[in-house]
Amino acid sequence: MSGLPKFDLDDIRRLLPSFLAKQRWYSGGEPDTIGIEQDEQLHDRMLWLLVDADGKRYQVPVGGCATSAPPDFLHGHDASIVGASNDVLLYDATLDPELATALLSVVAPDEDVTYVRPMGAEQSNTSLVFDDRLVLKVFRRVHDGANPDIEVTAALGGVGFKHVAAPVGVWERDQRHLAVVQPYLQGATDGWALALTSLRDLYASEHIDDPAQAGGDFGAEARRLGEVTAAMHVALARAFGTDKADVGQWVGVMLRQLERVGAEQPWRSQAEKVFQSFASLANRGPSIRVHGDYHLGQAVRTDAGWFVLDFEGEPARPLAERRLPSSPLKDVSGMLRSFHYAAEVALREREETDVKRLRPLARAWEQRNRKKFLDGYLATDGIDELLGGNEKDTEAALNAWELDKAVYEVGYELGHRPDWVAIPESAVLRILEEE
Repeated sequence: MSGLPKFDLDDIRRLLPSFLAKQRWYSGGEPDTIGIEQDEQLHDRMLWLLVDADGKRYQVPVGGCATSAPPDFLHGHDASIVGASNDVLLYDATLDPELATALLSVVAPDEDVTYVRPMGAEQSNTSLVFDDRLVLKVFRRVHDGANPDIEVTAALGGVGFKHVAAPVGVWERDQRHLAVVQPYLQGATDGWALALTSLRDLYASEHIDDPAQAGGDFGAEARRLGEVTAAMHVALARAFGTDKADVGQWVGVMLRQLERVGAEQPWRSQAEKVFQSFASLANRGPSIRVHGDYHLGQAVRTDAGWFVLDFEGEPARPLAERRLPSSPLKDVSGMLRSFHYAAEVALREREETDVKRLRPLARAWEQRNRKKFLDGYLATDGIDELLGGNEKDTEAALNAWELDKAVYEVGYELGHRPDWVAIPESAVLRILEEE
């Protein structure tokens, strides 16, 4: 076909609302208002778009081919098809190997590659693997200012922290980060997959009531992950410095999130009391830059050890909140919540008749790996100075952060996976009962 200039932007604008509503990286149904802020032809079959949907900015690279000859890579990917404009079939360009390679050349023009594949299912971004050597991450939601993932990984690499993949190339326009290229961690398995493997082995074992006895015990890895997490926090403090803890600000963020999520929830007033009591703690440690959305899926295990990914923060929170310095316990609480999620999700794979029998084992697995993670974290040199050194206050603060994370998860699941909302709701109730 002759190329994208024949495409009609009015047609594309008309087709975009239904396309966006089908994307995992877009939050909500069809937007009420939509506009194309910028467009540029990056390839003779690719138009790059910066789209405003209900006041939120998204990046949409659109590919095109003749409607009479749809390519094989579109087979089974109906959600990636934007629609037809005259004789042109429009689709998500990241699905097209030729156009994906063209995108890579924009971000890292000196890289020569021959093969591309998608990294896998994601929710907030699109990542493509080239030659099992490089990863191109396209940021779908575009914010003003520096993207935290690029900012933080570059800073951590600069202070010698070896457990991140520092940027190889960055694409930036109008002081907005659009994409980044990083080394691909070959042979990596994410912590979520490893945890589920451990749990499946445990649940399938007969006559075992102690997770430590199962062949797929995750305890040693949980401890090593705790050590890497603490080393990351020490490195973040070195890279970005420390500030005096602004607990009033932290509690304000917690209460705003509670208002966004729990305004109609019966546990709202009790959660408010937990957050407000947090402000009275005497020993809270300094405030540092943190990961912000830390869980098992954000850490991968390679032959060289654990690596930490994706420093963008929680996608359902405003960017300004995600970049605020905070307590390292915010990240710790995220990982602890992830152990609970893994145990519950693995339970959902079992027959309903098995769930009641296995639930105590699920709780034992969660508790064991929480302890192992915290043992590794707290034993790491330099972490005491970031926590304030008071064990009682640290425990109370961690409880508040874990409740905050569970409240956030309730809101996230209501918006994305309503059938999962019982998982964080049970955690909210459990934390409040233990107060």
